[in-house]
Amino acid sequence: MQEHQQHIVEEYIAAYNHKDVVGMVKHLHEELIFENITGGEVDLRLEGKAAFRQQAEQATAYFSERKQTPTAWKFEGGLVTVELDYQATLAMDFPNGMKAGEELKMKGKSVFQFAGDLIIKLQDIS
Repeated sequence: MQEHQQHIVEEYIAAYNHKDVVGMVKHLHEELIFENITGGEVDLRLEGKAAFRQQAEQATAYFSERKQTPTAWKFEGGLVTVELDYQATLAMDFPNGMKAGEELKMKGKSVFQFAGDLIIKLQDIS
């Protein structure tokens, strides 16, 4: 089970890195809950695979390149936690003052909760 879940998460990350939205949503449950958590606060919450797909398609325009690199894995029941190094090059100016062409680097983690073979909850935490 662990190997299968890791394979699914690796496929998701590879699709994310290639801005392949179809590949990103391939293993998502129709009732997916997605949360982006920054500094302990949920700053984005989406419900449903369709809402996630729409947001993922929009986000592909934000970065000319982006890459998540797993640095550690933890398996606990139906949860897979992946520690990540993240780097991206901005494709546009952002409201926070960051400019197109700037590089963003940070560490974070993603928590994938499974229901059978599908991801039912995904939390991106930084």
